[in-house]
Amino acid sequence: MTQAEINLCSLLLQEHFGEIVEKIGVHLIRTGSQPLRVIAHDTGTSLDQVKKALCVLIQHNLVIYQVHKRGVVEYEAQCSRVLRMLRYPRYIYTAKTLYSDTGELIVEELLLNGKMTMSAVVKKVADRLTETMEDGKTMDYAEVSNTFVRLADTHFVQRCPLVPATENSDPGPPPPAPTLVVNEKDMYLVPKLSLIGKGKRRRSSDEEAAGEPKAKRPKHTLDNKEPIPDDGIYWQTNLDRFHQHFRDQAIVSAVANRMDQTSSEIVRTMLRMSEITTLSNAPFTQPLSSNEIFRSLPVGYNISKQVLDQYLTLLADDPLEFVGKSGDSGGGIFGSRCARIFRLVLQKKHLEQKQVEDFAMIPAKEAKDMLYKMLSENFISLQEIPKTPDHAPSRTFYLYTVNILSAARMLLHRCYKSIANLIERRQFETKENKRLLEKSQRVEAIIASMQATGAEEPQLQEIEEMITAPERQQLETLKRNVNKLDASEIQVDETIFLLESYIESTMKRP
Repeated sequence: MTQAEINLCSLLLQEHFGEIVEKIGVHLIRTGSQPLRVIAHDTGTSLDQVKKALCVLIQHNLVIYQVHKRGVVEYEAQCSRVLRMLRYPRYIYTAKTLYSDTGELIVEELLLNGKMTMSAVVKKVADRLTETMEDGKTMDYAEVSNTFVRLADTHFVQRCPLVPATENSDPGPPPPAPTLVVNEKDMYLVPKLSLIGKGKRRRSSDEEAAGEPKAKRPKHTLDNKEPIPDDGIYWQTNLDRFHQHFRDQAIVSAVANRMDQTSSEIVRTMLRMSEITTLSNAPFTQPLSSNEIFRSLPVGYNISKQVLDQYLTLLADDPLEFVGKSGDSGGGIFGSRCARIFRLVLQKKHLEQKQVEDFAMIPAKEAKDMLYKMLSENFISLQEIPKTPDHAPSRTFYLYTVNILSAARMLLHRCYKSIANLIERRQFETKENKRLLEKSQRVEAIIASMQATGAEEPQLQEIEEMITAPERQQLETLKRNVNKLDASEIQVDETIFLLESYIESTMKRP
């Protein structure tokens, strides 16, 4: 665990959960697994606060626990899971793109709460959607439930591990901590629920005020006191499935840029066919025959079987091997003069300095400076091949090469440092303008209150003038800067995802 990763985890935990949770989480990241009382002692935090912090971290899958032979429960932080909080906006936006506003809110609620029952998610999302609708319109629970089922069918949400029934019925003393198990067959099985009802607005108390008897309400809604139909069955977002989708989109885009739209559509079809049958973190998909691919091409995509086979051959023969008979895939595109040299060394595997100058068509002095600079930054490495045992420089070949895995890890480390800097800069900008932001919020609250009471336009204008023109300009500048920082975080995280995916798939290759 590098210092850059620890620093970034600290910032994320503090921003999402506050100082106490951040202190406990970072302590576990630094020290590894520890029991409850040791955590409380080492952090100088009360036992009750440590318990609450651990509950929050476990609820959001940021900490796991295990029971040792002596009955001691130890807690361990999941740093990689903490870093995934950077990607929450992207998960939510992807759900919106694939499953509209309903899917967006379902994923958002699960990310905000960590784990929830399906019935609770459906009710909360229906209420939120109803609040955005015109007066008189409501969102049916059934419609939200259908979207939830679609998310489960495509594995974007999954069941949480449960306590086995035998453990609940054991008459002996309870274990120090429950043992959670995952039933692979039921992981995406949605319980059959009869969710009857509609979303409600927060201020929709008109019916009760009018004296409508409660007996008229539907008996089988989620508001009654009957047992929750799916009590004990909790759901969470499947981040690996989202990562699989991001990876697939990146591959399709890379194929389109390198070859053409037809090639990218063929690759998209292959990836879509393997969405559920292939593990999310698998380095390649399950083997597919050309006949299967041909039958699965989108309706109206008029290419013959012969043309498809030709495209598959071109894809398999391409040096980047997006498609291969053995299933391997990879790729990368760069620009600028240094990147031209890097790409050249990457493709040719080993090159002498004179060969680099000739192939890249760059002057000798400039190529030499660039090579040494990339060498010092660990983008490329130098391999010596002596012709004689004495390793004399005059009788030694010096070949430049690229250790891709090492370069990817180095870039990943830099990305973590970059995002930490972006977060710290955003916090600094907000802190420097704290008074102005509070003033702006007070003015907006006053205006909203006056509008609700039917205030006239001159009165509202007078309140708005409490913020001067220079202050308003300062607020606009702050908003613009914060938006740029937020966008930069998302862009850097996209690079992090690609690097992590490459490192993970490379380590798993036989």
